[in-house]
Amino acid sequence: MNYREITPEDKLKPFIKCFYLFQSDSDAEFEDVVFPSGFTEMIFNLGQGAWATSVGDKYKKTPKIEFWGQVTNPMQIKSKGKQLMLGVRFFPHSAGYFLREKPGQFNNTVSDLSDILGPSVKNLHSQLLESADLIRRIELVETYLLQKLSKDMKLNLRIEEIGHILYNINKNYSENSIGIIASQHGITTRYLHKLVYEHTGLSPKSLNKISRFQLSLRLISKNEMSLTSIAYDCGYFDQSHFIRDFRSFTGVTPSKYLDNQFPVNQVFLQ
Repeated sequence: MNYREITPEDKLKPFIKCFYLFQSDSDAEFEDVVFPSGFTEMIFNLGQGAWATSVGDKYKKTPKIEFWGQVTNPMQIKSKGKQLMLGVRFFPHSAGYFLREKPGQFNNTVSDLSDILGPSVKNLHSQLLESADLIRRIELVETYLLQKLSKDMKLNLRIEEIGHILYNINKNYSENSIGIIASQHGITTRYLHKLVYEHTGLSPKSLNKISRFQLSLRLISKNEMSLTSIAYDCGYFDQSHFIRDFRSFTGVTPSKYLDNQFPVNQVFLQ
């Protein structure tokens, strides 16, 4: 499996964390689990392989052009055949800016992006298939997204404000800090909760829990610290708090994860 991240051009940096290319040349079928990341993603499947995600007790084949909403629980996936995926990873608050939809409705789902954005994104997918050059493919996606950027300055300022709010929440989350952050932005605590949910589909507490979990996942994968040290470094009250949260996001305990790390998640943690 090969994974590569590409930095977006300057005008897209406030909205997109990165573009990425994921490639697997093996025809072998495998199963894995996708963990909550805090990000939403647009994915163009450009290879011959197929993906499927668990829906209840069954698997459903994913569309050629995918939109991944916020994942809040471990999601089972299957891969069959050689894969080539070009992804767009949005910041937690910015996908709705391009979709013109409330992001919360996409939580824990993989949607067909052509149902959301229509023929224009199908045309983009066709153009991507016609080019084998990564730089050209990135240019095509950037041009498409730039055309969707709003010229509404109030909306642009609101997106920037939400970004600052989320940064402060992840930096120092508590019920008291939420009130302080709200007052710094001249809004009530209740309105801050509403604002965050409208733009991310998640509550401030849920976003902070996922961010803390992702930090613990990166530290565990480095295998340089004890699990107890990781728990305290990531701001958990104690070891049992750490284990409980980790299991809710992965389905396994931290020690079990160390014994059998999941291939796809490992690739994306590089």
